[in-house]
Amino acid sequence: MIKRFKIWSYKEGQRPLVHLGPMYKRKYDMEGYFIDEIEREEIPFRAKHPDEAHMFFLPFSVAFIVDYVYEPIITREDYHPNRLQQIVMDYLTVVAHKYPYWNRTNGADHFMVSCHDWGRKISVGHSELYKNFVRVLCNANTSEGFEPRRDVSLPQVFFTIWRAWPVQSGSSIPTQSPDSGILCRWAHGLIRAILLHHWKGKDNKVQVYETVPESMNYTALMEHSKFCLCPSGTEVATQRVVEAIYAGCVPVIISDNYTLPLSDVLNWSQFSVNIAVAKIPEIKTILQAIPYKEYLKMQRRVLKVQRHFVLNKPAKPFDVIHMILHSVWLRRINIKLLDRDEHINSRV
Repeated sequence: MIKRFKIWSYKEGQRPLVHLGPMYKRKYDMEGYFIDEIEREEIPFRAKHPDEAHMFFLPFSVAFIVDYVYEPIITREDYHPNRLQQIVMDYLTVVAHKYPYWNRTNGADHFMVSCHDWGRKISVGHSELYKNFVRVLCNANTSEGFEPRRDVSLPQVFFTIWRAWPVQSGSSIPTQSPDSGILCRWAHGLIRAILLHHWKGKDNKVQVYETVPESMNYTALMEHSKFCLCPSGTEVATQRVVEAIYAGCVPVIISDNYTLPLSDVLNWSQFSVNIAVAKIPEIKTILQAIPYKEYLKMQRRVLKVQRHFVLNKPAKPFDVIHMILHSVWLRRINIKLLDRDEHINSRV
């Protein structure tokens, strides 16, 4: 892939809405780092000319559009995505009229990246225009229009956590009992509220905290837990999945309708546990039913997949940036380019 796959990032547009993204805003870090990596001159995937490209990147940042166009948000009307949609439509109009690439595939060889919750709203109201467009999203919620065969699920990696939390070497086994679980930090979202209701302070085998107690070290707590609870928050994606993997802890993913990152390559059932929201009261029973030998196999597999969630700068083979690009490449393989006489008129 590194030698063959080529990407053209459109040059049109000015910062900060285009060609730049957040890299120190925690939940949006991956959006900024991905844009920064694709824009880097030395990236091996960079096409020298758009005619050489297999995929075309639209380098706008949804997070920065919200920051610079919407903030401060004062009224409910300020939440309407019409301004975001218009900015993206205007950008697409420029590149579609200037180049032939969008029209020849109806956008099937074009992609965007967003970790902002509003990323999916770009295509709302324009389903026909964007029906082939590849969206690389952290909010990979199939109940909100995410299409796993077309779209790509982006793991949520916080830059500050990645820097402060080197991945485990792979030799140690957590010391807590096989059915232990841990959740700390912010209790936002319905799923976390349900989890707290059923388990907060109820059982020392399933440790659930609304906030990290001052007497505890959050990182050490995860590293010494065998299972780490990773419930969705206000949206399906959560950085806790990657935190668990960094800690060498088997992720227990508590969510509905979440397409897990890198599912094109990774078989998540081999190194994680998936529990439906309706099964939250049965968490302890479910984890206790996993044989210890099976847990050990899962934990070793967690250590093996760690390298696929590492954020390198510059990106390196098999790290998270390269793995996401591999998922984008897989979606390009099945695209049939239209002949010139089958050229489709622009719809923008």
